[in-house]
Amino acid sequence: MQTAFAAAEPRGKIPFYRHLYVQVLAAIAAGILLGHFYPDIGASLKPLGDAFIKLVKMVIAPVIFLTVATGIAGVSDLHKVGRVAGKAMIY
Repeated sequence: MQTAFAAAEPRGKIPFYRHLYVQVLAAIAAGILLGHFYPDIGASLKPLGDAFIKLVKMVIAPVIFLTVATGIAGVSDLHKVGRVAGKAMIY
């Protein structure tokens, strides 16, 4: 009988530019260079940056709530649930 899942192919080494931290550092460097050499273009991108910050602020509250709710749902002992809920309310 054959299995439904094929064996996973071993992955090769991921190129450095595919790592998230490298992409973030490159974007920061590009932003600094753009703001220094072309400040008018940087100023025109301000609404885009402001919209991004507002979207992040909008997403934070549901993410925190769902993280706490998932943590509480995963606990089987009611005493631990009460302790986690109390800490969450104090926070």
